[in-house]
Amino acid sequence: MAAAELTDGEGAARGFPRALLFAWLLLAVLLVGAAGWTALFGKPSDSEPSIAFDVSVPAKKTAALKPGPRKNGDINRIAAGSQPTAPMPAQGAQTTLPPSLVPAHIAKPIYAGAGLVADPDLIESTPSGPLPRIADDGRSPMTAYAPPVPNVQGPRIAIVVTGLGISAKATQAAIANLPPAITLGFLPYTDDVQRWVGEARKRGHEVLLEVPMEPYDFPDSDPGPHTLRAGNGDDSNIDRLTWSLTRFTGYAGVMNLLGGRFMADPNALEPVMTFLSRRGLMFFDAGPAGRSAAPDVAKRTGAPYVQSAANIDAIQTGMEIDQRLSELEARARLNGSAAGTAFVYPVTIERLAAWAQGLSGRGFVLVPASAIVPANSNK
Repeated sequence: MAAAELTDGEGAARGFPRALLFAWLLLAVLLVGAAGWTALFGKPSDSEPSIAFDVSVPAKKTAALKPGPRKNGDINRIAAGSQPTAPMPAQGAQTTLPPSLVPAHIAKPIYAGAGLVADPDLIESTPSGPLPRIADDGRSPMTAYAPPVPNVQGPRIAIVVTGLGISAKATQAAIANLPPAITLGFLPYTDDVQRWVGEARKRGHEVLLEVPMEPYDFPDSDPGPHTLRAGNGDDSNIDRLTWSLTRFTGYAGVMNLLGGRFMADPNALEPVMTFLSRRGLMFFDAGPAGRSAAPDVAKRTGAPYVQSAANIDAIQTGMEIDQRLSELEARARLNGSAAGTAFVYPVTIERLAAWAQGLSGRGFVLVPASAIVPANSNK
C-alpha cells in the first residue's frame, strides 16, 4: 500500500510538468496561428487600443500655394494688361483699343475730346511704359497737357483735388461736378487710372500724378511699395519715381503723396526735382510749407514749382471749407496768386462747386496749377 501510494505520488509529480509543457505548446500554436491569420486576412480587432497621426495637408495650405493676383509692378497701366513680351509694333501700326485707353506704343497724338492725352513726341518708350520727356522742338509735357487759360485779369487761384482713381464713385463725381479749371491729382496704383485720366482731360481738367513719398510716421503711414525714401540712394529713388511716371500719360506734372520726411530732406529731394525738370514736368508741393525744402531746391534748380498755401478741407465741414477758401482768396489778392489743396471728399466737391460759381464776380480767376508757375522757371 505504501509502495503503491509512493508510486502514484511520484507519477503525479512527474505528470504535472508534462501537462504544463503541453499547455504552453498549445498556447504557442494558437498564438502563431493567430499571427498567421492576421498577416493573411487583416488587422486585429478594432476594439484594441491604437494611436493614429493625421499627416494630410489641410485644404487651406494647399490653396495658399495657388498663384495669386499680379502685383502692381506686373501690370501695364497703359494697356491695362500684362507687359508685352514681343517687340512693340512698328511705327504707324494700327491699334484698335477701347475708348480713352492709351496703347503701350503711341504712334500719333491721342485726344480725349479736345484734351491731349498722349503725344509720341513727348514720350520715351521704356520697358516699364511711356516716360514723359521734352520734345525735340522744345515742347514740354507741362505746357502740352495744360488746359488753355482765359485771358482775364485778376488774382489767380489754383485748386488741386487729390485722391482720384481709387474710388470710382468719388472720381466720377469730381470729374463731372468740379469746374474744368480745377486740377485733379491721380494715384498710380489702379488698373483703370488711364481711363479716368482720359475722362478728366475730356472734361478739360489738368491732371497731376501723385508720387508716393516717405512721411514722418513711416511705416505706420505707408504710401505704397514704390515710395521714395529719404534714406535711399539717388538711383533707387529715381527707379521708384520712374515706375510711377510710367503708369499713365496726359499729366502736366507731379505732386507729393504724403512725403513730409522726404520733402524736408534737400539731399533726397534735389535729384528728384532735377529729374522731373529735365523731363518737362512741374512739381506741385502739397505742403506743409513750413517744413518743405522744395522752395529752396526749386530756386537752385529752376524747376517749375508751385507751393500749396492751404489744405482747405483738413476739417471736413462745409463751414470750415468755406472759411479756408475765403482765406485763400485773401492770399491771392495780396500776392497775385495762390494755390490750395483738397481731397476728393463729397463735402469738398460740393463746396468747391458752389464757391467757384461766384468767383469771377469777386474778381478772381480760377486757373490750373500750371498757370501760376513762376515765369522764371524752366518751363
